[in-house]
Amino acid sequence: MSHQHRIPCTLMRGGTSRGPFFLSSHLPHDPRERDALLISAMGAGHELQVDGIGGGNPLTSKVAIVGPASVAGAHVDYLFAQVKVTERTVDTSPNCGNMLSAVGPFAIEAGLVRAEIGTTRVRIHNVNTGKIIEARVATPGGRVSYEGETRIDGVPGTAAPVYLNFGDAAGAKTGRLFPTGRSTDVIQGLEVTCIDAAMPLMIVRACDLGKSGHETPAELDTDRAFMARLESLRVEAGTRMGFANVADLVIPKPVLVAAPQNGGTICGRYFMPASCHKAFAITGAVGLATACTKQDTVATAVSGAIELPNVVTIEHPSGAVDVRLEPAPDKPAPSASLVRTARRLFEGAVFAQLSFDPSYA
Repeated sequence: MSHQHRIPCTLMRGGTSRGPFFLSSHLPHDPRERDALLISAMGAGHELQVDGIGGGNPLTSKVAIVGPASVAGAHVDYLFAQVKVTERTVDTSPNCGNMLSAVGPFAIEAGLVRAEIGTTRVRIHNVNTGKIIEARVATPGGRVSYEGETRIDGVPGTAAPVYLNFGDAAGAKTGRLFPTGRSTDVIQGLEVTCIDAAMPLMIVRACDLGKSGHETPAELDTDRAFMARLESLRVEAGTRMGFANVADLVIPKPVLVAAPQNGGTICGRYFMPASCHKAFAITGAVGLATACTKQDTVATAVSGAIELPNVVTIEHPSGAVDVRLEPAPDKPAPSASLVRTARRLFEGAVFAQLSFDPSYA
């Protein structure tokens, strides 16, 4: 017999993503029990997620789990969980930079970090990658503000800025900037760059797959032959990067690159990986921008080598995203910073239907 379990949560938009934010103390400490709870709460296993609070799209089927920091130098821990939409599975292998942009505001409002007057710095330990990212959150009067004049492509209206700095993005999952030991590999006869900076990516020229790189996400998603070829490349790239059971993981993420059309540095199409992102993932933007600064990558073949310091503008289906890159002495990748926005949507409790009584830490 299954029972309803009540779990406090806050629904937030972070960048171009949306999902529930949970305190780690409110979820089971056992990963299998935790994932079962998230699957039920989000309604995974149905394309509309009609039996849960997921939005029927990978961008709205994301979860952030936040708690006290477990490492020195951080204020909070943040575990990201990608709940599959049509499959009853959860993947905690990647980070999500868009959801990350709401972690600072959530942590302050939850009492995990004390707000300062004006701006509050929140050092976030991403449990998925072991990296620390600094967020600067607007806190006029010592309270989080979501109102402002900052606009990001892919989100309507304006909001208060959240500044994110990835000071040490290299080797987020593999420990190496170029996990294969090369800046360019040949897979199935095509040149690709396998890079791990904030997010493991497989970068390939759109034209090498018969695309312009300026297609809409819907046009790419509905080309099943193309999507199958891209997945085949991704799986082999993942194996070369050192990942086991790549078909069951959402990493590495495939990225198509092409020449920009609107004055940017490069045009990109980012995959999650079974569908094309309607904008561009923040961690993916850090990875692609980093690739534009390294010699002999597929990215620099399109963009030309970018000297530091500089801003890399990535054109995507909803507009563009700017990544500010600064030299990082003694590190394999530059320091990367971006501006995002976030919004608190509602708070309350979600109910999960479970056949067991979850155990808590």
